Amino acid sequence: MTTEPIEENPAADKSGYAKSIVVLNTGDGKGKSSAAFGVMVRGVARGWNIAVIQFIKSGEWNVGEEKVGRQLGVDWHNEGEGFTWNSDDIEKDKELAREGWDKAAAIIEAGQHELVILDELTYLINWGWIEPEPVYEAIRNRPERVNLVITGRDAPQGLIDVADTVSEVKKVKHAFDEGILAKRGIDY
Repeated sequence: MTTEPIEENPAADKSGYAKSIVVLNTGDGKGKSSAAFGVMVRGVARGWNIAVIQFIKSGEWNVGEEKVGRQLGVDWHNEGEGFTWNSDDIEKDKELAREGWDKAAAIIEAGQHELVILDELTYLINWGWIEPEPVYEAIRNRPERVNLVITGRDAPQGLIDVADTVSEVKKVKHAFDEGILAKRGIDY
């Protein structure tokens, strides 16, 4: 932990600006997706074309970020059916995940968006619902102007390796652990 002010620019000897970057928000704490949606707002403020692909949340959730994102012109795609513990058909969920990844890969490859948010992507890889190598390849081979923000717990090492910035959100305490359910306006 730094206890003194930084006196020298840590990037002074670096190459400068990248044409695009990959940000990965992982860990067991709350705020991974919220941070991604903060980047979404920054991108909107810069006039970027933005796409969000949510791999777990369904369109029926009516989350606040989606409502605002759509109002701001963000291309929003809900590719999941919700939490796996509520699933009536896990095989259907797996199929939706594969179709969702195919859509995300096509959006990335098309290069029409300066920012693509891949919300909850880590789960699809970790659960074996999609093959990891095509994901890493799509990230490495993305058009140079396409920035990515990826979210989800337990990011696999391959995803960490292809990211430029990785933040781990650590849970110190969470209301859910005390039996308090998600609150509209705070959690969704």
